Amino acid sequence: MNITLIGYRATGKTTLARLLAERLHWAWIDADVEIERRAGKAIARIFAEDGEPAFRDLEAAAIADLCRQTPLVLAAGGGAPLRPESRQAMRAAGKVVWLTARPETVQARMAGDATTASRRPSLTDRDALEEIVHLLARREPIYREAADLVIDTEGKTPEQIAAEILEKLHLTRAPGGTV
Repeated sequence: MNITLIGYRATGKTTLARLLAERLHWAWIDADVEIERRAGKAIARIFAEDGEPAFRDLEAAAIADLCRQTPLVLAAGGGAPLRPESRQAMRAAGKVVWLTARPETVQARMAGDATTASRRPSLTDRDALEEIVHLLARREPIYREAADLVIDTEGKTPEQIAAEILEKLHLTRAPGGTV
């Protein structure tokens, strides 16, 4: 069984993947880091040099491969669920948890992350908050379709969110790291 974390940028997917994996004694991986490793360049450069469709192809291949590893906590990229085959792979591999936050919170978290600008391209010609609102409106039905569980991250620490996920998924660590 795997846990795949989905949601918009800066909703805590990587931080929570690490925390959940520590608590469960499972492996974890950030899909965006794996894509960059495979491509040999940052996501922003993939978008600039190869375009979004090429990035989404790389992303779908990485998601398919990563979903075959088990047990694993996977921090999927914000757009990973956009492809039906990726949603299917995530669901077949285990539980999918959608992390949510208000657009203003996402914007503030992104502004506080020094790596966001260099690693993550803008996906529209809109200003940051408008882009978040626009993309969330388009992605929310897809996230909802993919998710087994929805977790609001507003006003909670990563530790509180991790505990909530484990409780709602009825997961506890058993000897040998299995559940």
